[in-house]
Amino acid sequence: MKGYSLHTEGGLTSAMEDYLEMAARLAREGGRVRVGDLARMLHVKASSATKMVQQLAQAGLVRGERYGEVLLTEQGAAAGEYLLYRHEVLHRFLCLLNHTDNELEQVEKLEHFLEKRTVENLESLVRRLEKG
Repeated sequence: MKGYSLHTEGGLTSAMEDYLEMAARLAREGGRVRVGDLARMLHVKASSATKMVQQLAQAGLVRGERYGEVLLTEQGAAAGEYLLYRHEVLHRFLCLLNHTDNELEQVEKLEHFLEKRTVENLESLVRRLEKG
């Protein structure tokens, strides 16, 4: 699977996607994103979060600001919104499929391996299934 890891949306690794998705989620919920919040939410050390934010900044997806604040660039915000969309579609699908209300663990394991076309087709299927 390692050979496919950089073939994800925009050439991001799974770890980069996780950080960007969480940054977009935090921005959506409260506006401010801090390195410490990313570390806490992703259960990693602040130093690890700082390194990943630097990688995301090099990719042009975020800007690191003073006091550990992280700002999504226009490109980062768009990519983050797509990652949130992908997460939501897959979660809805797995919940419908398994007759549950929480499939978060499976979503986290699977979401990095789906192409955009597959996510869009899954969304169409989920909408049909939800209508009954």
